[in-house]
Amino acid sequence: MLGAILTQAPDILMKKFADGSTFRASDSFMRRWLHDSMRWSRRKATQAAQKKPLDWEPQCEKSALRKAHLIKEEDVPPELWVNSDQTQAVYAPGDKMTWAETGSKQVPVIGAEEKRAITILVSVASDGAVLPMQAIYSGKTDRSRPSKNAPKFKDLIDAGFLLQESGTTTYWSNIQTMKDFVNKILAPYFNKIKAELNLLPLQKSLWTIDV
Repeated sequence: MLGAILTQAPDILMKKFADGSTFRASDSFMRRWLHDSMRWSRRKATQAAQKKPLDWEPQCEKSALRKAHLIKEEDVPPELWVNSDQTQAVYAPGDKMTWAETGSKQVPVIGAEEKRAITILVSVASDGAVLPMQAIYSGKTDRSRPSKNAPKFKDLIDAGFLLQESGTTTYWSNIQTMKDFVNKILAPYFNKIKAELNLLPLQKSLWTIDV
């Protein structure tokens, strides 16, 4: 197979120069050739941007007013107002850069949508305290999670982090993973803060999730 490929290669690739060397396409040569001959330049892959709903401003205003009302009427302290959000964490993120014609508006990149990732649920209280995070892995068994022998694994568990499989073929949050987060991270945090602040167990808390 290799011989067949070499016999079809351009002569320049097979030619030996006086010093015994063969042709080599250096990085600088390729940049000059792509820029000068092909009229290409380094471009970022493009994709459709997320669109805000038309009524996003009144939605945000209503959300802020609801929070203000609850905080005032229920005397919710900053420590008991937690904001959570899910974010994708890619194992090996690329910069989505490629070569394309200079001035291109749409730049497709083959394989750019291929992702090996997990979902991280990050939570921060209004007083600045950061709660333990939940990491969700694609799969249905505990073999989907990091090995117990992985570096710093014990440190994460001791800090209250929750590493779990999704129970599905995706790494997305679902009803079960959200229940696990509430039962194993959020509710214990609220209970601990209430005890520290000498508040009654029935003291109201506020949880904002994805607005």
